[in-house]
Amino acid sequence: MSTYKTVSGNEIDLDPNSAWEMIQENKDNSNFVLLDVRTPGEYEESHIEGSILINYQAPDFRDKIQKLSKDKTYLVYCRSGMRAAACIDIMMETGFQKLHNVVGGIMGWENCGLPVK
Repeated sequence: MSTYKTVSGNEIDLDPNSAWEMIQENKDNSNFVLLDVRTPGEYEESHIEGSILINYQAPDFRDKIQKLSKDKTYLVYCRSGMRAAACIDIMMETGFQKLHNVVGGIMGWENCGLPVK
C-alpha cells in the first residue's frame, strides 16, 4: 500500500485491491461515485463497471467537475494515476473532501487482475 495523503483525516491513495473493496462496499450507495478522468477513447477500450466519464483533457473539464455534488465520496482513476491525482487536487481546491485515487490507475487495476468492461 502506498503512503497516504489525507484530506480531513480521510485516506486518499488506495491500491487497486483496496479500491475494489471500496467499490463492492458502496455498490448501492448513491453518495459514492466512481469517476474515470481519461479520454472517451480510453474509456471505450476498457473501464471499471459503474464509472462515469469526465475527460480531464476536455476544455469544459472544470465546469463539469463543479456541477458534481461536493457531499459525495469520489473514487477517481485514470490510466496510470497522474490525471486522477491532478483532478483530485482541483477538486480539493474547490471544496470536495471525500476523495480517493486508485494508485496506478486502470493499468494497476488490470495488473491486479481486477475486472473491467
